[in-house]
Amino acid sequence: MFKLLQINDVVRIPPEKFESPLESVAAEVLRSTYEGVVMREFGAIIAVLNVKVSNVGKILPGDGAVYHKASFDLLVYTPLIQEVVEGEVVEVTDFGVFVRIGPMDGLVHVSQVMDDFITYDEKRGALIGKETQRVLEKGSLVRARIITVSLTGGPSRSSKIGMTMRQPYLGALSWIEEDIRKSIGEKVNEKAK
Repeated sequence: MFKLLQINDVVRIPPEKFESPLESVAAEVLRSTYEGVVMREFGAIIAVLNVKVSNVGKILPGDGAVYHKASFDLLVYTPLIQEVVEGEVVEVTDFGVFVRIGPMDGLVHVSQVMDDFITYDEKRGALIGKETQRVLEKGSLVRARIITVSLTGGPSRSSKIGMTMRQPYLGALSWIEEDIRKSIGEKVNEKAK
């Protein structure tokens, strides 16, 4: 889920930036501090927006910088347990697929891909269902449900998101369309009888 949060913080303006406009320097410092970082309480921080800085700052002994109070908005992505998300398969391994959901990647373990025996085709870089012959490869668009979330502070690669596609109307979007067509066809056939 994407959210827009309003945050208050103190921003350190280094002496070499004193001649530049205060708001633009503060925005630059805040972007380098927050963007691309995962925080447990917020999620993955995508952007710093609408920076407003107090004109009055404080100087601390032993530090030539000036500290200003600032308020700004953070655009964040917070993965929620039970949330249904759509994304693109960015990596296929013998143990599952990694799916890009917003600014983060989630793992669909091979046991959570489909109700079929799955083989990994290393040459093709794909997971293939034995009976259904359904293929999941890099670039496939999928719909999945988030079942576990472990956010750690720091870069987004250290956070873990577990997902499943073993529920009705989850999986590759092409599989879902195929299932819907079959379902509609069965209903039409039942009405014809």
